[in-house]
Amino acid sequence: QVQLVESGGGLVQAGGSLRLSCAASGRTFSTYTMGWFRQAPGKEREFVAAITKSDSTYYADSVKGRFTVSRDNARNTVYLQMNSLKPEDTAEYYCAASKSDYGYSIIPKYNYWGQGTQVTVSS
Repeated sequence: QVQLVESGGGLVQAGGSLRLSCAASGRTFSTYTMGWFRQAPGKEREFVAAITKSDSTYYADSVKGRFTVSRDNARNTVYLQMNSLKPEDTAEYYCAASKSDYGYSIIPKYNYWGQGTQVTVSS
């Protein structure tokens, strides 16, 4: 069992930055692919970024070049650095853990989910 707790959300102006953190419980954090997803009101949850256990990273086209995902296995934490934020980035952001090495953008591949943290970008 893995418990995930996100933090770092908030209100920021367009063009600003935020860094989200996701702290995981358990001793097997390093064996999971960690993903970030987001869900805006009235929309489906969508993939944002992922980092595998071998530190390969993947991004949605909409955030490529602006967001960076990283992990610190010693701290059981995954981060999402978000720069050049846009109003369309406004959403609840969730981190998730997957035992699979494949399908990093596929929601059912993820076994554990956090409760989410709200990011609001004002124009």
